[in-house]
Amino acid sequence: MTATAQAAEWSGVISTEGRYFFKDGDFGQKQSEFSMAIEPEFYHRWDDSDWSIVFKPFLRWDSLDDERTHADIRELMVRYVGGEWELKAGISKVFWGVAESQHLVDIINQTDFVENIDGEDKLGQQMVVLSTEQEFGLVELFLLPGFRERTFAGDEGRFRFPLPINQDNPLYTDGDGQHRLDGAIRWSKWVGDWDIGVSHFSGNSREPLFTLDTSNPTAPQLQPVYTTIDQTGLDLQATKGAWLWKLEAMTRSGFGEDRYWAAVGGFEYSFYGVTEGGADLGMILEYQTDSRDILPGGYEQNDVAVVGFRLAMNDIQSTEALLAFSYADGQSFMNLEASRRLGDDWKAVLEGRVFTVDEAEGPYSSILYPFRNDDYISLSFERYF
Repeated sequence: MTATAQAAEWSGVISTEGRYFFKDGDFGQKQSEFSMAIEPEFYHRWDDSDWSIVFKPFLRWDSLDDERTHADIRELMVRYVGGEWELKAGISKVFWGVAESQHLVDIINQTDFVENIDGEDKLGQQMVVLSTEQEFGLVELFLLPGFRERTFAGDEGRFRFPLPINQDNPLYTDGDGQHRLDGAIRWSKWVGDWDIGVSHFSGNSREPLFTLDTSNPTAPQLQPVYTTIDQTGLDLQATKGAWLWKLEAMTRSGFGEDRYWAAVGGFEYSFYGVTEGGADLGMILEYQTDSRDILPGGYEQNDVAVVGFRLAMNDIQSTEALLAFSYADGQSFMNLEASRRLGDDWKAVLEGRVFTVDEAEGPYSSILYPFRNDDYISLSFERYF
């Protein structure tokens, strides 16, 4: 019998954003920037059927950077839910990880770097996912055709690199290049107070290396190089009363001759009911480390300590704020994120970032060096429908 269609569900968000940078850019970029974005979502499930579909396009227009004016399909996924198996095919986003300051094991989707430099925004990835949840845990198998290249700021944009990036001609170490079929597998399970995930990925790295393109000696460029890697990751989170203990660790081959490892771990402790209105305050402490002495691009590797505070007012307006401070030898980074609902359909989002670099140590002393003049504050208004 043919399944009948239920009424389609439309939802989504429209937003406006203004960003103000406290200094001119290294290449004369303007201090003010305005943009608008829309991300609608269509969901459809057939009556008396195990099939559903979701479609989520994204579009942003930016006044400053032509590269930040971009469109993407974040999701276009058909899903079938059987007895013990689930099958998904199309374009989607997958998130792995538990840490606050860095997501080492999150590797399925490419970073949309022009959208935000925090790495939280991702491009849609073509995938076929087969998963099953049994007593021994959740097992997910991923086939990932169609590699997505990272987005970068243009000549007029902020958070750009010292040389222009030749985004039209990336290099690949694998002969199939962008058409290589990547794959991944992940097992996860709750065991008492512990949330455990183990994953393995094989394919083109989502993080590019760079080589100097001097084909035009008067206008040198950086050319992205996407290497073939194998990465095994572990993510752990333990919930012990008011404590959240977190760890992400991974080991990777393909970025040079030697396999290397990296980890980020720490805790979040919550103080409940710190105000008469019932607000909660969380204290965050994390530490990032990497076995390499020199990072891609020639930057010195420094362990990073992160201290942060998360405030949830638990009010009708869902007021929240996060303030975090990261410090390493010769560099620091301060991040502020706050949001508050305005009525039933609107939300205001405030964001601010400050980069501090010891310029006397030179341009390769800190991976933050290219952004040392990009301190900014932004205010967004989001309309949900």
